[in-house]
Amino acid sequence: MSLTTLQIRPFTPFPIKISRHAHRTNTKLSFKALPKPLQIKSKSHETHHDFTPQTKTQEDGIPIEDVKIIAKFKSRYNYIRVLEISRKADHPFAGSRLLLLDAPGNIHSISFLFKSLTNTYFDVFAALPPIIPPGPIAILVFCAGSAARLLLELYPGVVVHGWELDPSVIDVGREFFGLKKLEKQYPDRLFIYVGNALSAEVKDGFSGILVDLFCKGSLIPELQDPNTWEKLRKSLRKGGRIMLNVGGSCVEAEDKRRDGKVVMEDTLKAMHRVFGDRLSVLNLGNRKDDSSLALTGRLPDLDAWKKVLPISLSCYVDMWRPLSP
Repeated sequence: MSLTTLQIRPFTPFPIKISRHAHRTNTKLSFKALPKPLQIKSKSHETHHDFTPQTKTQEDGIPIEDVKIIAKFKSRYNYIRVLEISRKADHPFAGSRLLLLDAPGNIHSISFLFKSLTNTYFDVFAALPPIIPPGPIAILVFCAGSAARLLLELYPGVVVHGWELDPSVIDVGREFFGLKKLEKQYPDRLFIYVGNALSAEVKDGFSGILVDLFCKGSLIPELQDPNTWEKLRKSLRKGGRIMLNVGGSCVEAEDKRRDGKVVMEDTLKAMHRVFGDRLSVLNLGNRKDDSSLALTGRLPDLDAWKKVLPISLSCYVDMWRPLSP
């Protein structure tokens, strides 16, 4: 299978200027696979003892005055909030909109006004197309379309089929995350279905499947069942692959018994029973097991993979490692 099956057009993100504010401490929000639960800091918790300028990471808090809640309601399935982060915020999420769907505040979608790449696991998802055969890619679940946007913009030949259980989430994506514009721009390449993502199927199978199935702040229990992975494997065409956001200790569940690291390990064990040694893991975050993704199939030639990716995505290729038994 050739890595050049799909042509990748150059991508140049527009930089966002972020002003630096040295000493604001913050309140708490969460990101469902890269940082810890997002912290939103209130003025009442300001500290003044440390005057050393620090480079902010996704785990750092956002001053509450830099956060605007533009939507907040409960749907049948989710506690939906849409946040808008000021472009002046001293934080990597400055200038973004965030979709939160559970009580702990894990982030399920992100979009920026002036750039497409997110510096989150969605960018890792976007590195999949060059190592799979031509054909449709499934996104399970779709949320507000962060992964779909990257695939459609970076790969002119890719067709995306997305499944989302909650129609209110799709409505929010159209209203606040540019999904309506995306659907008009790619009417023959983007298809969205409301329903159970584990029932996803297309004629002749998918060339790739992106799995991002969380509920109430945890990977759904079905993903700890090898039968689920066998079913997903059978929905692939020859040479197809699955990439999964497997979470980790960064994920905060509503049920405290659903420890993110333990759920991640149990999910990887279930996948290993189906895919054996054809399973790799990429660790993100500041510590091992902080946040991880999994990829099925043998690792391809990494140098060849990097050559057909934008520089901003090629940095992730060398981070993949075969899963240790």
